[in-house]
Parts: sequence; structure tokens; C-alpha cells
Amino acid sequence: ENLKYITPKYMNFTIKSRNLAPTMYPGMIISYTVSPILKFTLNWVTEITHMKENKFFVDEQRVGPYQMWHHQHIFMPHENGVIMTDIISYKLPFGIIGRIFNTLFIKSKLESIFNYRFKQMEKIFNQQK
Repeated sequence: ENLKYITPKYMNFTIKSRNLAPTMYPGMIISYTVSPILKFTLNWVTEITHMKENKFFVDEQRVGPYQMWHHQHIFMPHENGVIMTDIISYKLPFGIIGRIFNTLFIKSKLESIFNYRFKQMEKIFNQQK
């Protein structure tokens, strides 16, 4: 549920799943909508496929705009707190058209979203010191 706080507001991120468990677990399905381009709303369904508490978790798209989406979240202890690393593997549909669209738009859009998330996480956790 914290994802909505670190997602840019223009994306209109909304969790659609009801009665989600308070903690994640492998096999958890999360449905939501996002509007990444011109308020065009997309349905997205992800599954938490792997997880080790306080170490990592993986979400994979089951329904959504990508042909394939695999997102690893890795947490490493550090003397000043925790280093969080995101590793994203994805593939767009539509072959060469998808690759061109990725080069022209998607890759930079994803970088912008994750830069925003980084800044939001810095704000959240630096307030707690």
C-alpha cells in the first residue's frame, strides 16, 4: 500500500485489490490501475513471486502493458540504514515498434518514475532520523 506514496501523482496509481493481507507473501496478487500517458488508464496485475523478509521481494506482471515485467527489490543493511536496489527486466509487445517506443519514451519514463521514488524515499526516511 505504500507504493501509492512513492509513485508520481500524475500516474493516478490506485490499488483495486480489496482485503489485502497486511504483509506480502509469495503468491500475493495485487491489482491496480495507472495512467502513465495522457490520463489513459491501464489495468495492471502483479504477483509477488519470491520473497525473503527484510532481504528482497520480486513482483512480476500477470496482466498489463508489458509483454514481460520482472522487478526485484533488494534490501542490503548499511551503516547509515538500508540500501534498496531495484532491478527491472521488461519487454514491450509489438516487436520492433515496441523497441522503438522503448528507446523514444518508455525507458526515460521509467527512469523518471524511479528517480521520483528515490527522492520520495529519501524524504520519508530522512524525516525519521
